[in-house]
Amino acid sequence: MRNRAMEALVALSEGDSGVRSVGVGEGSGMEPTENQGPYQPRTPPMAEDDPVVQWLLQGDPAIRWQVLRDLVNASETEVATERARVEHEGWGARLLALRAPDGLWANGAYVPGTAAFAAATARALAAGEPPPPFPSPDAEPAEAPTDGSSAGPGQPWTATYPVLLDLCHLGIPPDSPVMQETAHLVARNCRWEYDGLPFFAGEVDCCINAGTILIGAYLGVDVDPVVQQLVADQMPDGGWNCWAETRPAPASFASTLDVIDALLRWERHTGGSEEVRRARRNGEEYLLRRNLFRSFRTGEVVNPQWALFSYPPRWHYDLLKATEYFARRGGTPDPRLAEAIERVRAKRRPDGRWLLENNHSGAVHFRFEEPDGTPSRWNTLRALRVLRWYDASAHSGSASQAS
Repeated sequence: MRNRAMEALVALSEGDSGVRSVGVGEGSGMEPTENQGPYQPRTPPMAEDDPVVQWLLQGDPAIRWQVLRDLVNASETEVATERARVEHEGWGARLLALRAPDGLWANGAYVPGTAAFAAATARALAAGEPPPPFPSPDAEPAEAPTDGSSAGPGQPWTATYPVLLDLCHLGIPPDSPVMQETAHLVARNCRWEYDGLPFFAGEVDCCINAGTILIGAYLGVDVDPVVQQLVADQMPDGGWNCWAETRPAPASFASTLDVIDALLRWERHTGGSEEVRRARRNGEEYLLRRNLFRSFRTGEVVNPQWALFSYPPRWHYDLLKATEYFARRGGTPDPRLAEAIERVRAKRRPDGRWLLENNHSGAVHFRFEEPDGTPSRWNTLRALRVLRWYDASAHSGSASQAS
């Protein structure tokens, strides 16, 4: 049965045009795995007086702590001090202030205003009764963006699931009391629109389940059954597709990237298993065989929009998001990444920055950056991280030849 929440969101966009703690994970993708670890090897650090670094350090604490860690190799103490500010200042503090006392945002898991429906669905199915009808997509959401940040028709990004993903990427320390309280409240009070399933039990959509694993690993919640479901959902070609439940479909670049990223983060948090590593590597191979953006059958570019870099990318696919995954995984770059990496490099402007592009429509609580076509601290940070990892391989190769 297809996820009714997703069906409702499709209609929306086409219409009005109990926690078992397993220890706290870092979630930002920096814990060691494989041989060399994430973002390793790396070129020498950038200087703090570099104009681009200075510009980045003028941004939100969520940007600053990652610049200190990933670009200038600041001390652990300096990084931790800056990271602790994310909870109390800027974007992180603004999102946390919007959390309801029950731990939810916008009164829903994936879709705003659906908490009562999800609870009623769970009760009905437990009693052997048919579930209630899904709320009309035209219904007014229980909680609207507070600053007029609706981006017109499209998928809303204001409910619990997308906000938790945002908080993980901002990097609020996962062991902080507010994040641990949030984990327990979500586990107790939040249910998916699909069959009223508990939040950390996941549901049927592989992309949503990937995000659930990312959130669970970050907050130290047991999501092992969701991981096993994703492994079982892998397609014969090595990829995944969130539509595969209801219709024959090849694997999807976007679904596959989201799943392997979640599996990698889970491995780093738990130590992983050979079965999961094999599934993840097969997913990586699905993308690498296609050079991250080309048709396996024809060699043509699948979607020119993948060369436009948004933030947050959400579930959408682009080359910066894809290359950032391989940099996060670390190790020696695969030669098949070269063309995608050079396309990321080519987007660098003469001032050393990357632009914000192709922001995805849909209501948000507020925009991290805007508008499209302006310099993006997020994209600049992410691209520099990728190039610092990738260029280290060429740098070490030149050094080896010289010696």
